[in-house]
Amino acid sequence: MDDFTYTCKLTVVSSDPVQPGKSFPLSVLDRTMEPNHLRILYYYRTPGGRDVGETTKKLRISLSEMLTCFPIVTGRLVKDEKGEKWMVKCNDAGVRMVGAKLKGSLDDWLDKVDSDKELNLIYWEDMFHKPYFWSTFYIQITEFEEGGLAIGLSCFHLLADPSCVTMFIKAWADITLGRKIMTPPLCHPLPSRGHGNNNFGHRSYTDLINYYKSTIETRNAVSATRHTTISFRFTDPMVRACITTARTTGLSVATPFQALAGLFWARISKIKGKGNRLIDMCIGLDMRKVLGLDEGFFGNCMVYNKVHSDSGGYDGAVRAIEKEMEKMDNEGIMDLIEWLENNEYKPSPLMNGRDLICSNLGGIDSYLATFEEGYDPLRVSYYIEPFTGVGHVLVLPSPSGGGAMSRVVMVTMSEMEAVKLCKDDFILSFSPTILMGTKN
Repeated sequence: MDDFTYTCKLTVVSSDPVQPGKSFPLSVLDRTMEPNHLRILYYYRTPGGRDVGETTKKLRISLSEMLTCFPIVTGRLVKDEKGEKWMVKCNDAGVRMVGAKLKGSLDDWLDKVDSDKELNLIYWEDMFHKPYFWSTFYIQITEFEEGGLAIGLSCFHLLADPSCVTMFIKAWADITLGRKIMTPPLCHPLPSRGHGNNNFGHRSYTDLINYYKSTIETRNAVSATRHTTISFRFTDPMVRACITTARTTGLSVATPFQALAGLFWARISKIKGKGNRLIDMCIGLDMRKVLGLDEGFFGNCMVYNKVHSDSGGYDGAVRAIEKEMEKMDNEGIMDLIEWLENNEYKPSPLMNGRDLICSNLGGIDSYLATFEEGYDPLRVSYYIEPFTGVGHVLVLPSPSGGGAMSRVVMVTMSEMEAVKLCKDDFILSFSPTILMGTKN
């Protein structure tokens, strides 16, 4: 971009040295995400009267202080003693930070931005051929010359899921304001059943295990189709209208995720020529609560599962999602963890590459990360890369003011299909705001 300039690139280390010899093993749920990386972007308004670069300097100092609590982030990847599995050596090698400036104002940018432009504000480097010298986390701070700020974070999905990176940004914001970190990171193994907790009558949740088997057995290349990401904002009344529309006999009141995931599953299926039938889809859910983990657990807890539907249409989609979510209980997730621990596998980029993927990120607190009093995040975007398969739907929290059930839905799919989705009459009947559309 002609109006975009990098101003600096440096390594930020923690203000207090890490304890020598410390390391963190990675879990089986971490290893399933190895082929992927995350990119997250926060937009903020800023007070007037500041020179470009002043905010970047302030945030670099607070980042260094905050990194003391995140040795797993400043460490480097090494293989374990057997030379088979990744682990993190906590050597305080730091994170890469990039500074940039952008001509114009934040408001002008948001009026015209598309996903290609937005990704320029989230710096990322693929793994170096010598992983020990490669930073697994990158931060980009972009200051708008006429006011406004964008903070981009990217990381190796092997180390963290969307909840972790959201926690990381919130901790950074707390330190910047001189506060204590409200949710310090907790790095420990996933829970195990233990010998005294075996249910001898328990039957393994084979559907979930079989789905992971299918992802391992299927090798899918990254999609070569030109794709884009679009985003819709649904206020509380709009989501309630979706739920009312989907409600049928025998269906309990759906959650915002179930209603919106069902809506986009049904409409994307129609765009792909399936009529009233549904394309194959899997859902991704954060399992921290199901596994009894503290919200500060730092590691991957997203679990993906295929959704089976015997009927089509919007109400059939919502009903199928609700039923599948009920099955994903503690016993079923523990079955999966045990199976993964006892089987050798090499994961594919985000699941099998043949299904539409719909992930529930509505429970993360993106809009609590305030770096300056009175200036909450204006908008937050999440990307999971590389893009594979049919499409990816992320159901995210919405900025304040939209109501308790308000959500933002980001959809990554082929450009031609994205244009059709933005014009879909049924989606538009709920009157969502298109925050980021296509170039066409």
